[in-house]
Amino acid sequence: MFLRQVTDPSLAQNAYLIGCQRTGEAIIVDPERDVDRYLKIAADNDLKITAAADTHIHADYLSGVRELMEHHGVTGYLSAEGGPDWQFEWAKENPKARLLRDGDIFKVGNIELKAMLSAGHTPEHISFLVTDLGGGASEPIALLSGDFIFVGDVGRPDLLESAAGQVGNMEPSARTLYQSLRDTSALSEHLQILPAHGAGSACGKALGAVPTSVLGYERLNNDALREALEGSEDDFVKEILSGQPEPPRYFARMKRDNKAGPALLPGGRLPKPRRLPASEVAGLVTSGQHTFLDLRTNRDEFMKQHLIGSLFAPMPGGKLSVVAGSYLDEDTAIVLLVNSQDEVDEAVRQLIRIGLDKVEGWLPATEALAISGITSSQDSITTADLANALATHPKSLVLDVRGAGEFAESHVEGATNIAYTRLAARLNEVPKDRRIYAHCGSGLRASFAVSYLANQDREIIYVDGPFSEIPDSIISESVTTLD
Repeated sequence: MFLRQVTDPSLAQNAYLIGCQRTGEAIIVDPERDVDRYLKIAADNDLKITAAADTHIHADYLSGVRELMEHHGVTGYLSAEGGPDWQFEWAKENPKARLLRDGDIFKVGNIELKAMLSAGHTPEHISFLVTDLGGGASEPIALLSGDFIFVGDVGRPDLLESAAGQVGNMEPSARTLYQSLRDTSALSEHLQILPAHGAGSACGKALGAVPTSVLGYERLNNDALREALEGSEDDFVKEILSGQPEPPRYFARMKRDNKAGPALLPGGRLPKPRRLPASEVAGLVTSGQHTFLDLRTNRDEFMKQHLIGSLFAPMPGGKLSVVAGSYLDEDTAIVLLVNSQDEVDEAVRQLIRIGLDKVEGWLPATEALAISGITSSQDSITTADLANALATHPKSLVLDVRGAGEFAESHVEGATNIAYTRLAARLNEVPKDRRIYAHCGSGLRASFAVSYLANQDREIIYVDGPFSEIPDSIISESVTTLD
């Protein structure tokens, strides 16, 4: 049996290529939309992808299963669980689709995969027990656990409410997850856990950086799993729903599109943005019909000089996806300001994975910034100076763009808390008639928020530096308002 974890660091997402080396057939599980990567790995290892599967309707990226079915003729294996509201609508009449229920078994060569209902993160979620029949195995070697069990955590059950707007869904989903986790008691200790995400994903709150694990180890060291197996349902529900990070705004769109059917890439190929000449840039900035994503890594340099209206979205470090997904709509025409041409392909991949397909041009950031009349700078202070600034401008608003949990522990008196990933969804709460001081825990998240709010014509001041350096005289540790 061939097994390869294919990781996207920008979304902390894992797909799994599993092949039967005897027959040359392979399956890709939880693929992203730029499927050429998986096809190349398979070909390099004398395999052909004949099947693709999703563990659930994803919220954090567009699935590549439909892309593989329509452009490459593979068979798609998808959940039929979850009830009428949580079906893969696009696959119902598709002759290449196989809809699975709990306990259904299929084979790829001499590899057996058995669907196991693991609802809670989502109602339709299934995991796959993998048995290497060709190698003589009589029991599974691994569980492709999707967003069910992670290394060090379990899938969050709140996203249908917090991201997709399904009011009242959070607690029932947590109770379903509790029972699903308890149902794993019958599985063998040696079972490898192959999760769909790792540290950095917004699909959990305590995901480990180790890429895979073993079920017996997780039973001992995964606090959420151990709570489900040994603790009360009420205690589990309370703990699993507390402290979850605010999801990026685009999660709701991913749920919608993966359910209805992700758009196919034209010809099955990635967009090819053109290299823009400097002579066109001023006109594009002035028209306001394109959004410039500035991929530079140094936020101080961005604050000192950037194109008017551009968004700070550094690609190294995995921030391009979350910034673009939080602040841009799917029909936004995008121009990339890159450090070098080498970044263009990877930037396009990260954007199309979250459905931002209109990447129309690129040019080096240094070249764009040399054009006169279309650049700006951002007013900034340090966190240590915030108290003096507020004393000078007492009618100002302090905007804390950290998570609600961080805000609850300690915050500036009178501050408004909106996580930077939710600003676009709550823009009407950010006034246009007041000076705004925006801060976070270190300055990084605030840099993204400030570039967005400046784009939205807010009078915004960037507060850079660690939260710990905000003077104690303006700090409150008693929560008066929580998001």
